[in-house]
Amino acid sequence: MSTTSSTVKVQLVRSPIGTKESHRATVRGLGLRKIGSTSELQDTPAVRGMINKISYLIKVL
Repeated sequence: MSTTSSTVKVQLVRSPIGTKESHRATVRGLGLRKIGSTSELQDTPAVRGMINKISYLIKVL
């Protein structure tokens, strides 16, 4: 199993300012800080759920 299939890379493209507190916490939980920051995470159902929750703020690379 290659490492590229077991990880997912996400990038913050919109500011979480003005969003729900739980959405801001999810952004931080994914390891994202500033707009344009990227994070490479394990591709698990929990991470996929977090990505789906804040899909309007991020881009999956």
